[in-house]
Amino acid sequence: MPLNYLTASTLGAPDESLDTVLSWLTAEGFTGIELRLATGHLLHPAMTRRQRQDVKSTIADAGIVVSGLASYVRVADSASDDVVVGALEAALMLAGDLGAPVVRVFPGAPTHPGTYDRVPDLIGSRADANATAARRLNAVAALCEDLQVYPVLETHDSHPRGEDIAGILEHVEGKVGAVWDLMHPWRVGENLETTWQQLEPWLRNGLGSVQVKDARLPEDATPLPIGQGSLPVADFAALLREMEYGGPICLEWEKTWHPKAERLDVALASTRRWFDSHWAADSAAL
Repeated sequence: MPLNYLTASTLGAPDESLDTVLSWLTAEGFTGIELRLATGHLLHPAMTRRQRQDVKSTIADAGIVVSGLASYVRVADSASDDVVVGALEAALMLAGDLGAPVVRVFPGAPTHPGTYDRVPDLIGSRADANATAARRLNAVAALCEDLQVYPVLETHDSHPRGEDIAGILEHVEGKVGAVWDLMHPWRVGENLETTWQQLEPWLRNGLGSVQVKDARLPEDATPLPIGQGSLPVADFAALLREMEYGGPICLEWEKTWHPKAERLDVALASTRRWFDSHWAADSAAL
C-alpha cells in the first residue's frame, strides 16, 4: 500500500449497502475500509463462514483493502477476563477471516460521571485498570501471532489521552498498536505534539493508525465535513507530515450516532480535499 493511505469506517454509512460504500470509496480514491462489528449490521459476530467470504470477496473485487475491524471490546471493562478475552478472541478470528490486519478495541474502564473537557475519574485506580487491560491484551498474544491479526487500542472513553493509552500499552508484551482519534486527546487538553510523543512507538510499528474527524465542538458534536468544524485538522496534518507518519488515515464519520450528519460520500470528498491540500506533493512523488 502507498504511504498514508486513506480509509473510512462503515460507522459512517449505517443504512447503506456494502456496494454503495465501496463505490463512494473508489470514487474519492480511498483504498481502505474499516468494518464496524456490531449486532444487526453489515458485520456481526454470528456471521457464517460463507458470509465472511462473500464480504471479503466483494471488497477485494472493488480493489479495496480491509484496513481493520472496529470492535466494541473494552479491555479494561469490569466484566470477567473470560468474557472480555473471549469477545476479543472472536473478533480476532473474524478479522482473520476477512483479511483485516488489526482489531480496534476500547479501554472502557468504569468511570464516574464527568464533563466533556476533563479526563474521566475512574471508579477504581488507574493503575489497576491499566493492569487489567494489559493482562487481557497479553492473553491473546499467541492467538494473534497464529492469525497475524493484532489488537489496536484507541484513545477513547476512560483513556482519552495518548498518555493514558501509553500507560496500558507499555505493559503489553505481545504486538499491539494504537489508534489516535484526533478528537478525544484534544478535547481534554492534551496537545497534538504530546499525543504523538506518547503514542509514537505504537503508531510507527506497522499496526497503528490515526482518525480524522471534525465538528463544531464543544457546542455541537454533529460531524461536519473536514475543515468546517473546530478541531485542529490542519495542525494535525502538519504534524503527521513533519513526523513522516506513514500509516493509515481513517475517516471516522459518526453518522450512526448523529443521523442528521451529511451522507458519507460528502465526508469522503471533504477528507480527500483535506488530504490533498497537505499531502499532494508527497502523493505526486509516489
